[in-house]
Amino acid sequence: MTPDSPFPSSGGLAVRTLDEGDVPGWIRALHTGFVRPPTTTPEEVAVRLPYYDLSRMRGAFDEGRCVATFRSFAQEVTAVGGAPVAATAVTNVSVSPTHRRRGLLSRLMAAEFADARERGDVLATLIAAEYPIYGRYGYGPATSLTRWKVDLRRAGLDPNWSGPQDGGRVDLVDGDVLREVGPAVYDRARALRHGMVSRGARDWERRTGRNPVPGELWTEPFHATYRSAAGAVEGYVTYAADTAWDEGKQPLLTLTVRDLVAATPAAERALWRYVCAIDWVTFVRSGDRAPDDLLPSLLPDPRAARVETQADMMWVRVLDVVRALEARTYGTSGALVLDVRDAAGLAGGRYRLDASPEGATCAPTPHAADLVLDVGDLGALYLGDGSVTRLVALGRAEEAVPGAAARADLLLRTPRRAWCPDIF
Repeated sequence: MTPDSPFPSSGGLAVRTLDEGDVPGWIRALHTGFVRPPTTTPEEVAVRLPYYDLSRMRGAFDEGRCVATFRSFAQEVTAVGGAPVAATAVTNVSVSPTHRRRGLLSRLMAAEFADARERGDVLATLIAAEYPIYGRYGYGPATSLTRWKVDLRRAGLDPNWSGPQDGGRVDLVDGDVLREVGPAVYDRARALRHGMVSRGARDWERRTGRNPVPGELWTEPFHATYRSAAGAVEGYVTYAADTAWDEGKQPLLTLTVRDLVAATPAAERALWRYVCAIDWVTFVRSGDRAPDDLLPSLLPDPRAARVETQADMMWVRVLDVVRALEARTYGTSGALVLDVRDAAGLAGGRYRLDASPEGATCAPTPHAADLVLDVGDLGALYLGDGSVTRLVALGRAEEAVPGAAARADLLLRTPRRAWCPDIF
């Protein structure tokens, strides 16, 4: 390793994949790193183990004790234009407080990237608990989230609304039904919205309370589906509410949306209107939405929706520049030569992109660069949510040819914002 490598040595600590007997100690170390009670039980291990791929789980061990954790799983990310792109999703990353600043995360990340390249993964993704960490490994924030709180008393909605006016209907269903119909709706929606990621069976089980992890708080939510006039399920919402009343015996309930996914605009409008029309509910919290979500503008008074949180969401690390750029579509036709800098030596090089709304070709090239940028900034731009012109103004990208940043923005940016609704 060179002194400038993002993957420094951590001395004599052992970093390796897990055997089944390592799992209890690994879970204990995970809880420790996340500052949760540092215990585990056979019941917790029994629930988690069937969903773990031990070949994609690593730990750092000091005299047999697990002191750092790392896990990945196979994922698809929807690129601009709707194509699914193979990614390795990184999760459960922790380092015990006794072993910080020893390069353990760097060793774990380097091992994962080596495996991911061998598997043929195009991207690596994660949800960053702390912002400053993952740029060192070539990740960039590629999607953002906004959370709104709607005050229904000033929203201007018709209090007598009793259902969709388009011939569709909203029905309450239980978790079993949602597990049957939800995946197909979600997959239709993610094919239409770049930034969304695939969900496995365990995701749906956790969202509906099946086989919960012992010790994790679970409150049974409500589920509702939207059916079109033709009878097709085109969307669903999962929500819960508190039981607050004021001193004058007036209900002040706050409804919190846990998940709202729609495959059509009609379904999305109807589901938002539904959760905003439930008796006794005074406030609606939106959950994690794209910054350009329809919600505020659906209200007669959009100011009734107050932003509570605006933050980065999914981070993307490009592992294969050629396949990543060829997988997506572009806003116009044009050519661009990118000089991608990658301190880890994984995806660096000079590439010529010939792009169009129908698709693109990309290949290494000896030609002079139009733009010079770090691989992390390429990840931040990949899903159409960033601005090359802004990166140049920040000094994080170099415009080698005048006007190249504006040309790149015309190619890369998208009419709608990228959205990843899932924390993983």
